[in-house]
Amino acid sequence: MHSQLTRARVLAQYRGHWLVASESDEAPRLLTARGRLAETPVTGDWVGVDDGGAIAHVFDRAGTIIRRVPGEQGKPVSAQILAANVDLALVTEPLPDPKARRLERFAALAAAGGVPVAVVLTKTDLVDDGYVTAAALARRMGVADAVDVSAVTGEGLGVVRSLLAPGTTAVLLGASGTGKSTLVNALLGEERMKTGEVRASDRRGRHTTVTRELLALPGGAFLIDTPGIRVAGLWDGTGESFADVDTLAADCRFSDCEHRTEPGCAVRDAIDPERLAAWRKLQRELAWVTDRRAAQRQRDEWHKQITKQLRQR
Repeated sequence: MHSQLTRARVLAQYRGHWLVASESDEAPRLLTARGRLAETPVTGDWVGVDDGGAIAHVFDRAGTIIRRVPGEQGKPVSAQILAANVDLALVTEPLPDPKARRLERFAALAAAGGVPVAVVLTKTDLVDDGYVTAAALARRMGVADAVDVSAVTGEGLGVVRSLLAPGTTAVLLGASGTGKSTLVNALLGEERMKTGEVRASDRRGRHTTVTRELLALPGGAFLIDTPGIRVAGLWDGTGESFADVDTLAADCRFSDCEHRTEPGCAVRDAIDPERLAAWRKLQRELAWVTDRRAAQRQRDEWHKQITKQLRQR
């Protein structure tokens, strides 16, 4: 069945429509889905398009960025796939005051989906030693690649481009006003993404990206730009983002060690206190999410049983 479909890539998603492109298309096409699909297509997906010009299938994903959807208290928890088939996540924070906790959170989102991370500190033209800050954050997070970059002066752009191999897909992750759209413009070499004004009070901009969009870069790589993410809630663990903590924890005396005051802790004195505090906070959040998801599954199962009993009467 799938052999009869035309394979295409989702470039952007809108309400009930998806912008897709295949090798045979002269230009991207805005399509709808054929009935109710098992998976809702997202930016970066590979999909199958039928002869009628509708999306009929979503192919298996690799490398996904998933967050917990912000919700009201008491409402069911749910997940949102931000991007699919991603090879690298560029997590962004602006200089001169990058937030390490926020970088670690975005790195955890990526790592949970099996996506490697590189730290990108924007607006390095505002400081004299951005590379020092980038290197320090990379060491703290256990990330191999970190770069300070300026879309104004061009500093660091070559390093970012070197991370984007031809044919691979990267995603930009960051909060509102961290310079993502300006960075996209610089990588594209054109004013493709509209950028907002920067507030004089804190030198931060307003995000103007309104949908997740897959862009083709001049070097042959692809880049998914995302709107500024206000709430990056965890959904399915932290992946390898805290591998330093996990590795040391294997030598703790107690398997349930929280690395506070327990005797025989191998982590407490070896990890930066700020990073350990970040780990604890994310672990508490994950425990809460896990409990909510388990309770939700129990309610769903109960409703199924009640519905089945009513139908049998």
